[in-house]
Amino acid sequence: MLLSNLNLLATAPDGVVKLRELILTLAVQGKLLPQDPSDEPASVLLKKIRAEKDRLIAEGKIKRDKPLAEIAEEERPFELPTGWEWVSLGDIGLVGSSSRVHQSDWKSYGVPFYRAREIVKLSRDGSVANELFISEELFASLSQSGWVPEKNDIMITGVGTIGIPYIVKASDRFYFKDASVLIFKNYGNINAEYLSLFLKSPLWIDRIHADSMGTTVDTLTIARANIALVSLPPVAEQSRIVTRVEELMRLCDALSDKARLEATQHAQLVATLLGTLTAASGAGAPDASAPTPGEPADPLHARWQRVAPHFDLLLDRPEAVDALEQTILQLAVRGLLVPQDPQNEPASALLKKIRAEKDKLIAEGKIKRDKPLPPIAEDEKPFDLPKGWEWVRLGEIVVISSGVTLGRKTTIPSPISLPYLRVANVQRWHLNLSSMKEVVIDKSELDRFQLVSGDLLITEGGDWDKVGRTTIWRDELPICGHQNHVFKARGTSAQWNPVWAEMYLNSAVARAYFASSAKQTTNLASINMTQLKDCAFPLPPLAEQSRIVARVASLRALCADLRQLLTASRSTQAHLAEALVDLTTTRP
Repeated sequence: MLLSNLNLLATAPDGVVKLRELILTLAVQGKLLPQDPSDEPASVLLKKIRAEKDRLIAEGKIKRDKPLAEIAEEERPFELPTGWEWVSLGDIGLVGSSSRVHQSDWKSYGVPFYRAREIVKLSRDGSVANELFISEELFASLSQSGWVPEKNDIMITGVGTIGIPYIVKASDRFYFKDASVLIFKNYGNINAEYLSLFLKSPLWIDRIHADSMGTTVDTLTIARANIALVSLPPVAEQSRIVTRVEELMRLCDALSDKARLEATQHAQLVATLLGTLTAASGAGAPDASAPTPGEPADPLHARWQRVAPHFDLLLDRPEAVDALEQTILQLAVRGLLVPQDPQNEPASALLKKIRAEKDKLIAEGKIKRDKPLPPIAEDEKPFDLPKGWEWVRLGEIVVISSGVTLGRKTTIPSPISLPYLRVANVQRWHLNLSSMKEVVIDKSELDRFQLVSGDLLITEGGDWDKVGRTTIWRDELPICGHQNHVFKARGTSAQWNPVWAEMYLNSAVARAYFASSAKQTTNLASINMTQLKDCAFPLPPLAEQSRIVARVASLRALCADLRQLLTASRSTQAHLAEALVDLTTTRP
């Protein structure tokens, strides 16, 4: 059943991860391979382990361990095949930890000293760039305790990411931090590879996390590890299970590689086909808008017709829908999404009205006169504009206001408290008001810092993906102050459509400008008022702005519907895969 339904499992969301978990689950349940009745049963192996422990105790090499309670029937998670045994981890070896090593004993060279993080790294990557060491003399002294890692012992992380196993190799020579790392001393003839895969199985992981004792971090103690249940097969079957699991895990590796390759190829195909649409606009090369031989005068329409038949193939992944939505924005801001109307008042006339109104506000003392902005050079224009449009700088057409700093140290004669919109509240295209702060300003500053419906917010700093995020304030709260830069919905800004501006500022062209212009530090970036005012901005006729906004809204709604359909489809596939897993693991 596992192999016959491999494609369903592998292509489901997180399918290969779940497939690996299923393989381990079947392995430790004894359902991955048929049992061989001629195998020496695990009960005989347990007697041999007990005899070996008694010998080591008699020789004084280990201390006598306390007898563990018998495993009750109701404690056993499932029924085992004939020849298997339920045992506690402490029944088949010794679980312990190291002697205390103080921080003052750490050295910059010597014998490697591993904490839980190094064991996790070793388990996943097979090697670790160690930072801590202890001296040879201290290692020799600590070795007298008997808790030094030896070949086929298993290290188990005890703090943080708990329960991660690492099989000690013959070439390993290290010591480890007490409590942070546990050690299973493999005194019996237990196949370390089988025990390691058991310690990676969902059965082990779920059990130790269900009983985790940590308050701030998960903790696995020696006592709890000793009594943790293990399903123990005959020795010969342990080896067969390990071999089969290794084969199936290699198959999972191949499926992962295949999925990554398909995702890369799919992304390249989507980028190529959608790229033909924006290339048809004339963006970049001056002659890019010229039709190729045999094409009609509108090359965009012809190339759209070539892409459209492949949409079912292309739009089968959420990331492809994201790419389509960005392509829609690219076409919109280039004036290619709706036809131009020669009857519209051109942007040059709109620009004159904006400048006249701005001069009026300056004369009335409502805004300050800005320094003249330089003309836009040809190499600053990202693409050619349609007839009737104009390239302008943002500072020419809008009043840009900065926000108030939280906790500023100024005297406030008439304090008032407002809800405070921070950078974190401004997401791309929307607001997140789940965590708001308060800011105190003077009553005289209310007009300056209060948001008005239609104000376009743009984030000024933070992580790279946070710089230049925009959304429009639509009176979500009766009154609110802000930290961000704002294109004010008053004065000159009344002569434009803020949704059009939001579209452009979220397009790839504007985001590239912010990425290249933002002030950079190690992990953060920021844009200032000067950089915003200098931003080249395509200004269409006002009527065309409205037509573009309406068209983009309808197309983005279609993209949202596509994402919802994909989510529903993937959810159905995931449920089918889960049902198959349940059926596979619960059947006798």
